[in-house]
Amino acid sequence: MSPQFGARLVVAITPADVGQRVTVRRVETGGFRDAVGVLESWTGGVLILRKRDGTTVEIAENSMVAAKIVASPPRASSTGG
Repeated sequence: MSPQFGARLVVAITPADVGQRVTVRRVETGGFRDAVGVLESWTGGVLILRKRDGTTVEIAENSMVAAKIVASPPRASSTGG
């Protein structure tokens, strides 16, 4: 008998988290897709995330399988020299 491992998928964001940096996993045809960015809006069942390259991603609320707030990326250090 082989052990089985499963991940617990939790959606831990709400519309009150607009302005926070989040990661969202959603189900799409063919599998899962992930997006990381600032949650710009959440209205009418659609989330809009702004990625670090400035582009936006629209995500249907009912396609989310997991989501959480994540820390801001570390700033690049300047060493001067």
